[in-house]
Amino acid sequence: MTINKTQNGTQLTISVEGRLDTVTAPQLEAELKTSLDGIKELVFDISELEYVSSAGLRVLLSAQKTMNKQGSMTVKGANEAIMEIFEVTGFVDLLDLE
Repeated sequence: MTINKTQNGTQLTISVEGRLDTVTAPQLEAELKTSLDGIKELVFDISELEYVSSAGLRVLLSAQKTMNKQGSMTVKGANEAIMEIFEVTGFVDLLDLE
């Protein structure tokens, strides 16, 4: 998995490529812990994400809870397979999807 970050003031965009699973989720979680201070708008670009497991969903949910307290979070670019996972798990109701 590859993580790219772009910060513009209080907006942070995180692009994730590859697979977000039990092996790679801790990497993203660690990245988020050190990156969210002072961030008001978090954007996840998952257009290059191939797969997300329950561990990956947990990291997204944790980020959403953090951003609910300090701003907003948007997830954009989900492909059909990822959207299906979000629908089956109920994450379509928890995340702001574009």
